[in-house]
Amino acid sequence: MRRGERRSPGTAPAKGALEEQQPQPNGGSPAAAERSPPPGAERDSPGLRRSTESEVYDDGTNTFFWRAHTLTVLFILTCALGYVTLLEETPQDTAYNTKRGIVASILVFLCFGVTQAKDGPFSRPHPAYWRFWLCVSVVYELFLIFILFQTVQDGRKFMKYIDPHLGVPLPERDYGGNCLIYDPGNETDPFHNIWDKLDGFVPAHFFGWYLKTLMIRDWWMCMIISVMFEFLEYSLEHQLPNFSECWWDHWIMDVILCNGLGIYCGMKTLSWLSLKTYKWQGLWNIPTYKGKMKRIVFQFTPYSWVKFEWKPASSLRRWLAVCGIIFVFLLAELNTFYLKFVLWMPPEHYLVLLRLVFFVNVGGVAMREIYDFMDDPKFHKKLGQQAWLVAAITATEFLIVVKYDPYTLTLSLPFYITQCWILGIILVLTWTAWRFFIRDITLRYKEIRRQKQEHKHEKDKCLSNGDGLSSILDEQTGNKLRERKL
Repeated sequence: MRRGERRSPGTAPAKGALEEQQPQPNGGSPAAAERSPPPGAERDSPGLRRSTESEVYDDGTNTFFWRAHTLTVLFILTCALGYVTLLEETPQDTAYNTKRGIVASILVFLCFGVTQAKDGPFSRPHPAYWRFWLCVSVVYELFLIFILFQTVQDGRKFMKYIDPHLGVPLPERDYGGNCLIYDPGNETDPFHNIWDKLDGFVPAHFFGWYLKTLMIRDWWMCMIISVMFEFLEYSLEHQLPNFSECWWDHWIMDVILCNGLGIYCGMKTLSWLSLKTYKWQGLWNIPTYKGKMKRIVFQFTPYSWVKFEWKPASSLRRWLAVCGIIFVFLLAELNTFYLKFVLWMPPEHYLVLLRLVFFVNVGGVAMREIYDFMDDPKFHKKLGQQAWLVAAITATEFLIVVKYDPYTLTLSLPFYITQCWILGIILVLTWTAWRFFIRDITLRYKEIRRQKQEHKHEKDKCLSNGDGLSSILDEQTGNKLRERKL
């Protein structure tokens, strides 16, 4: 929600309940938001606020930083294009002109999206930041679709236009082998196996799971995804050698140390954010320099906070939604390894890192939109735009993997692994049937039977009032109840 929408008469602070902001139906400009009330305005009152939403106090200061700059961006963009057209001589290099034309087209689309796209649920540090990543999502999805429609050879050759060092098959690093924690045969360094595993991916695992915890905001879901991915690595190590790791690398370094510590720190940060007071003042309304610096730092924290209560066992709809979220998370994780395998990208390549940065920025918005759609379907009648794009991107990445290397994906699982997965799926389906069908039918039958007994008892009581048959009716009722018990 725009800051101008929270402005109150005089100097009294205005109250807001929604985290970050609600999407605007008429676009993303602050001017448009000021002209018409937001769709979530009726929810700003404390009586309609969800119990998991924090209360926000904002003085409504609307500075240059928050105003729309559509004409300014259009003028700068037109001047840049005019300079290229009139003052710059076009090179005679066709490949260079093609690359520059594609980059310019993407930049123009990003400028349009940043100024005109619809706002999402977040507004800090600035709504334009999140509109930028929304437009990057569109560009990335279009790029994936282009790659999907190429042949395998042409698709890998196309990567050379991005980086000449790509397009060359690279061997995957094997993390298995000697799994001794203490190697007595190596007198120089008996712990060399541990030091060999301590590479750049160790801090990446920690920070990755710290950020994933901030996205999911639930300890149980994070731990389930973390453990499930290790089982997937065990199951798929016959397809990708990169999944072959030592047992202590799986469970001690990954699950307990890197992932577990990242989840713990993320939960501590969530606890602080849920207890934080969300009271905002304009920068120029703060008298002290210390207060101004603190306000600048807090600009990079959420505008407000919503605690996620997934409650997967409360209904079949929420259970299926949580299972779908876990499935998409795991599929996106697997796509990271399979994409660089089929497109011949080394793990240290900057494109792999850029993809991770991309998912860090879009994942939080997508999770908030999914939670709103699942928790409050009457108010959020459709899935959010960023969540829709993330799901489409994950599916398209998987389709690229299927097309570019079907042989690897069709390598059959070992028999004992297949048995374990079948057993796990049967257990999940059995629990689902018991929890949402058998248990509910049993409880409903018991409730109906109890209501019938109470109704019959009240009817018998009414018939016994005023006549001398009360003792006889009571005796008959007692006999019938004893017969039913028998």
